Amino acid sequence: MDFIRTNRPLPALAGLVILMAQAALVAQSPSDLSKQIAELMSQGPSGKAHQRFAHAKGIVCQGTFQASPGAAAISRAAHFAAGNVPVTVRFSDGAPDIAVTDNSPDAVPRGMAIRFATGRGTDVMAISHNGFIVGTGEDFLALLKAQAATDSAKPHPWPIEAFLGSHPRALKFVQELNRVPVSFVTESFYSNNAFVFVNSTGQKQAGRYQIVPESGPKYLNEADAKAMAPNFLSEELRSRLGKAPARFRLLLQLAEPGDKTNDGSIVWPDDRKKVELGIITIASVVPDSAAAERELAFDPTRLIDGIELSDDPLPALRSRVYVYSLAGRRGK
Repeated sequence: MDFIRTNRPLPALAGLVILMAQAALVAQSPSDLSKQIAELMSQGPSGKAHQRFAHAKGIVCQGTFQASPGAAAISRAAHFAAGNVPVTVRFSDGAPDIAVTDNSPDAVPRGMAIRFATGRGTDVMAISHNGFIVGTGEDFLALLKAQAATDSAKPHPWPIEAFLGSHPRALKFVQELNRVPVSFVTESFYSNNAFVFVNSTGQKQAGRYQIVPESGPKYLNEADAKAMAPNFLSEELRSRLGKAPARFRLLLQLAEPGDKTNDGSIVWPDDRKKVELGIITIASVVPDSAAAERELAFDPTRLIDGIELSDDPLPALRSRVYVYSLAGRRGK
């Protein structure tokens, strides 16, 4: 296994590079760009196996969302009104390989995708790191080229080391992906993409989702993580939910003037106001998770009235790439 000098295994970047392929922004038409990205992603292990291009290994759950009393003041979206709304949730490992072990460094960042069943549905897609690896297509292309050019048989510095050395946010991202959660439901997740929330008076506010375990995040120590079974996260989740539901707080971190909304790699200061939108209750694993995974196609642009795209370009491009991923899974 190859290693970069941060002591992070180089293959752990594979899932991140595939993810970032969704965000390449270069001077091409959107259709040409999305096709090139999809062709690249389809060459990964999961693409060749007609699975998701990234976050290939996962488990699907069902539950409900109960909005907080103040949620409607932020957005007029239907699921922020009173009452319980059904939700479908998919937890996943980040690798483009359905055979990845849950305690592998390749399994990060983990993912949580949520569909709120109101109207046509609203999707939220989040990963287990606050801030994405890079924020521009040009940097993605440089990252991709650096990874492809890296040969562990050659002397340092490797191209990937040079890239990380010149991109501090990317280096921070890689260095911080070193924790294995006790459970999927003891991990925190971040949307990183900014959206615009519109209330009943037309007032608009940009924000980013944060999804936090109600009882707080919990992680394994290094020795315990290494001793875990390959599929321990899904096995643990089935056992846990068989005894009691698990709950997350859905928060919205609000942007202040000057906060970048078009670059998901820039983390907003922690002192930014956070509004609790409600509680997500994970009740059970769906009866046939594998079948549900084949049919589910989460889309960050699947929005309803009260939530709009911001100037962040990544959701729209990701949406186009997912069309190719879904077609591959369904054999089209």
